[in-house]
Amino acid sequence: MKNTLVVMLAIVAIAAAGCKKSEEAPKAAAPEAAAPAGQAAAPGANPHAGLKPQEVKPGTGHKGKVLETMDSGGYTYVLVDEGGQKVWVAAMQTPVKVGDTVEFPDSPPMINFQSKTLKRTFDKIIFAPGLAVNK
Repeated sequence: MKNTLVVMLAIVAIAAAGCKKSEEAPKAAAPEAAAPAGQAAAPGANPHAGLKPQEVKPGTGHKGKVLETMDSGGYTYVLVDEGGQKVWVAAMQTPVKVGDTVEFPDSPPMINFQSKTLKRTFDKIIFAPGLAVNK
């Protein structure tokens, strides 16, 4: 009789524990489902869709002439000649042409950055919050 009681209590305890875990699962999924529209990108979607480059006011940092430019993966990459020193800068996609003068705030550079979309490694690149383009 005692064995039967122990077995029954064990089954009830396991069933109760199982019920609690299944109740916790929806709570864990809730924050993801509650994310505002446009905040979480679907697989394969552009994670930068709807984002705009930050406005950069003239005279706030570095300034140079664009020697090379390319767009990829939602970013604009520009090779800038800043007083004889060439530096790569990346910012949210911005309309810019070779010959334009751009300004960007000081940011720490990334060393040996690998761009998967360009299939290229930059020895040193600055990711700026935006570019001010002066034509």
